[in-house]
Amino acid sequence: MAWWCTGVRWSGGRPALGWFGDGRGERESLLVYGQELGFVARGGRRCLGVRRGRRRTPCPTGAAVPSRGTRAQCEECARIDRSYSVAADTMADDPRPYAVYLAAFGPGLVKVGITADERGSARLLEQGAVAFTWLGRGPLMAARRVEELVGVALGVPDRIPYAKKRAVRASLPPADEWAAELGRAHARAVGLAGWPESMTAAACEVVDHREEFGLAGLVQAASVVRELVDGGVVAGRLVAAAGPDLHLDTGRGLVLDGRLLGGWRLEAVESVESVEAVEAVEAVVGGGAVVTVPTMELGGVQDGLF
Repeated sequence: MAWWCTGVRWSGGRPALGWFGDGRGERESLLVYGQELGFVARGGRRCLGVRRGRRRTPCPTGAAVPSRGTRAQCEECARIDRSYSVAADTMADDPRPYAVYLAAFGPGLVKVGITADERGSARLLEQGAVAFTWLGRGPLMAARRVEELVGVALGVPDRIPYAKKRAVRASLPPADEWAAELGRAHARAVGLAGWPESMTAAACEVVDHREEFGLAGLVQAASVVRELVDGGVVAGRLVAAAGPDLHLDTGRGLVLDGRLLGGWRLEAVESVESVEAVEAVEAVVGGGAVVTVPTMELGGVQDGLF
């Protein structure tokens, strides 16, 4: 029975690849910076169904999905997902406490957002936030109100395209400058009039994720993977990861958006028997890199949300 990749996830502060097998649940394989990472995509891309909490309900039809999309869901499963989603504002009755945060991704790239308090910093790792600080905690709708208030007053968005995040990841300012920028924004945000009484402001404590992401000495990537294709190979040395992005040393520097992996069956290059794959295996064994999937120069790739 096949295992289908569910993309990049963050587990215990470390990046991992997630997998789903019909009738076998989910598992993950941790990624290590410096390791050789190589795989070939097999078959076509299929819908991964709907995941609620820690349980995934498979797509009833196993529908095919476009290879260039960042969401491995068919229209029907996506509709079900949106029917009870914080992002889509369709679960206003959620009783859990929520936290509001300010996150920084690069010079001038600061956003405001919310996450379920029980998730801690997981959402920030998933978005590739290089640094962040909490603003406050309270009920969902009160947190939404603070998110809107801060966004308007500080002129910061609630979404930043990944293309912008990738463009600055290799040229970040020193940590003290980073902390000072977030500290000033935090002071303005918690000093705003109009905070709901049910919200409790949080002290400014800047958390830096550069070590978790492996960004020290990162070289600016030259290109990004546009899509996977049946039989396409991606092989290189993993040097960093931020959010869903995997940075690979392929000679020029390549970013692989882990969201593109969702819905594919991936096989290690060592298991491929075609002539082309044998060449790929030899290259990987020799410490080289192989990329036979479509790519685009950094900055020219179509982007998804967040």
